[in-house]
Amino acid sequence: MDKLAAFRAIAAEVGRGELAFPTSAQVALRVRRALEDPECHIEKAAHLVEAEPLLAARVVAMANSVAFNRSGREVTDVRTAVTRLGFRTVRSLAGALVTRQLAGSQTGAGQEIAARLWEHTAHVAALSHVVARRVTRQDPETALFAGIVHEVGGFYLLSRAKDYPGLLDGEPLEWMEEGERMVGRAVLSVLEVPQPVEAAIEGYWDGFLAMPPATLADTLLLAEELSEVGSPLHGAAGKPNDPGRAASIDMAIGAETLSSILSESAQEVASLFGALQF
Repeated sequence: MDKLAAFRAIAAEVGRGELAFPTSAQVALRVRRALEDPECHIEKAAHLVEAEPLLAARVVAMANSVAFNRSGREVTDVRTAVTRLGFRTVRSLAGALVTRQLAGSQTGAGQEIAARLWEHTAHVAALSHVVARRVTRQDPETALFAGIVHEVGGFYLLSRAKDYPGLLDGEPLEWMEEGERMVGRAVLSVLEVPQPVEAAIEGYWDGFLAMPPATLADTLLLAEELSEVGSPLHGAAGKPNDPGRAASIDMAIGAETLSSILSESAQEVASLFGALQF
């Protein structure tokens, strides 16, 4: 098949607002948009989240993660969880549900790719939160969201594969190199992803990691480099990254080193990663 023509057709459909989202993703998208309203109060926010059980479960789990539960006091209800996390983090989780559900209808090999891609995405998002706070000094919540949506183009292409037979034929890199940006840009625009996050993902696609890392794009790229869970859409069929890679890019961060920061933050990363498992 003519894959470039297919990518263009999919991107054009997205640009016209013709997104083929599963029902649960549509609900989460409405929640995300509602929470952007400055007039939205905590009670309304809690009710919106409760309307989507998967999202409600993840909001409570995230509120009890090491990153957000410094006091050690567990919360058991959505309202308290939303209060602890704040609307920005809840919006990020709604975005995570949208992203994860995009390829939820896949079967066979496509389902396996989608599952591995989400595992990679969740790990990069968790690492981005820590890298932003401890290394690049970017906003951690923005970095978390950027990590969640940085593979959204790939997820959407996976979700449309059933409508374009042959789209996923060949090695992933053969179709991702052309399709990722074309479709990814369109989906990011329709999802109304903030411009700084879009710019960071563009920088991620460019693939240039500055040393020392300082920007949001650097945050994503460094998290990608450090992730132990490789993407099935990049590299050697999603195999785990080389454990020696982190050591090869170790650097001084003030009085600390990158390796020491990662070691100290391992529990936080694991907790965030677990909270993102939809």
